[in-house]
Amino acid sequence: MTDLSDGPAASTPRSAPGLLRPRTGRRVQSGANQYDLGSFNEATIIETIRQAGVISRTEVAERTGLTQQSVSRILRLLLDRGLVVEGEQVRTEQVGKPRTTVRLRPEAAHAAGVLVDPTSLMFVLSDLDGGVVARRTLHLGGDVSPDELVDLIGDRIDEMASTAGIERESFLGVGVATPGPITTDGSLLELPLSRSWRNVPLRDLLATRLGCPVIVQKDGEAAAVGERWVGRTQRAGDFVFLYFGTGIGSGLVLNGDVYRGVSSNAGEFGQLCAIRTGRVDADGRPELVRECNPTAALPQIAAELGYTGSASSYREMCEEVGRGERHAVAAAEQIASVIAQGAVALIDLLDLSLMVVGGPAFEPELQDPVLQVVSHEVNAVPTAHSARRVLVERSVLQGEAGAIGAASSIFHNTFAPRMGSLQRAMPL
Repeated sequence: MTDLSDGPAASTPRSAPGLLRPRTGRRVQSGANQYDLGSFNEATIIETIRQAGVISRTEVAERTGLTQQSVSRILRLLLDRGLVVEGEQVRTEQVGKPRTTVRLRPEAAHAAGVLVDPTSLMFVLSDLDGGVVARRTLHLGGDVSPDELVDLIGDRIDEMASTAGIERESFLGVGVATPGPITTDGSLLELPLSRSWRNVPLRDLLATRLGCPVIVQKDGEAAAVGERWVGRTQRAGDFVFLYFGTGIGSGLVLNGDVYRGVSSNAGEFGQLCAIRTGRVDADGRPELVRECNPTAALPQIAAELGYTGSASSYREMCEEVGRGERHAVAAAEQIASVIAQGAVALIDLLDLSLMVVGGPAFEPELQDPVLQVVSHEVNAVPTAHSARRVLVERSVLQGEAGAIGAASSIFHNTFAPRMGSLQRAMPL
């Protein structure tokens, strides 16, 4: 793995034409086309193998309900395409020849994920198994124009793919995670970012620049997809992802698929907190809840509670929480309490038994306090609290949830057995 942190964007030189840069005026055909699946059963078998990691043909048949003949025929196709490889033979207690296992071939497919943040861009290059082949962080300095943003993303992905030696045929596309709201065609709307990025058709610009499929989605949604893809059997069921990023958002996995909503903006969290805590204006409209933007609220609330120390940034204040400074701890508890009320609303509405918490702003010092408060509230307050136990767990992706999730969305869109709400987000 490689790990590189760059300086301000203004000092970043443009890279030479890379692996993904179109060489002519025509868009280069996507490598994803070679993996178009011919049937729902093919996708079901891939999903079964992905969740298991390593599995025998007999177990594939048992878990999918398909006949041995169908499994053998489809696996033969997947082996020929290079998506699946055979592993070691496993003996069973029954008499007969040992079973040959199969697994996904990680290097068969790659995707890039980009998390767009107010001050930085986080990149990962991921293989089919969810492993991170390379990662980069690019710190943004000053106001960045839309054209500069597209070039920064395109140049860095070119460089990562070229350095890692990724074959173009195995590169399926680029996922971009960003705060919302967005449009169904991947344009940025009233983002809490640079004003010059608003109403920018980011998906189309990047698809033209890179010559490959591009998905643009909300960061909480991307994190939920990544959690499902990398979490395997731990995240095989339905869950809600509570995302700590540029504000608090959420992503929903329902009936085995990410739920995007009709406008691609499902998962807005702040208004749930406002309504639950009674923060509405004279006309009954939900107000902005500062606790739903912890990176700004934590230092501010701590100061209001009497903090007089030297910590001023979010990261510094989190360190104060870790040291047990009472004003910082009280501020963290206040934020956790408000967030927990929004979490209660989600559980009441969706009747889920799993809530995952993570994201780049979910700092280690906040994790135990937040998880404890949220877990208590979602198991004590909802109307049906006596009918189920809600697990509240840390994300398996931790701080890279947005970027890895964005890359995983490409795999999910290509291989998951689903009716394909994300397919509409892919350019032709």
